[in-house]
Amino acid sequence: GGVGKTTLAQAVYNSIAKQFECKCFLHNVRENSDKHGLIYLQEQLLSKSIGFKEPFGHVNEGIPIIRRRLCQKKVLLILDDVNKLKQLQVLIGEPSSFGHGSRVIITTRDKHLLSSHGIKKIYEADGLNEEQALELLRTKAFKSNKNDSRYDYILNRAIKYASGLPLAL
Repeated sequence: GGVGKTTLAQAVYNSIAKQFECKCFLHNVRENSDKHGLIYLQEQLLSKSIGFKEPFGHVNEGIPIIRRRLCQKKVLLILDDVNKLKQLQVLIGEPSSFGHGSRVIITTRDKHLLSSHGIKKIYEADGLNEEQALELLRTKAFKSNKNDSRYDYILNRAIKYASGLPLAL
């Protein structure tokens, strides 16, 4: 973790959400699944995307409701921090479950999870190169990107330690 997958997904969502009839960004799927369960996530998906707020008793009830309510709609769905195949199965079902032009973006640390679900288009977020890391660190630490050679040694050590991970900086 720490490459900025959630931040990147949020930026994409903010940039393209207006193009979709229904949209939903489910943050922290792993954590919310553990704390509240899969039904909670299904209810959140339906509530945020179409305002559907009727609770259901079992996860198997939610799957056909999601398909029926969203199958003809152009949907943007972002699932953040997915860690189990079951989460994908109960939230999106088949990759083609939604209407024409729909997009589902999934952030995960486990690329195998995506291929197991039949997802073919996978984008891997890279860490920052040294120049990008230095720019980020200077901007955040000094509120400026100006070069002050007095700090070069410590900045370079921090960059090497962070290994290109923005959150580590």
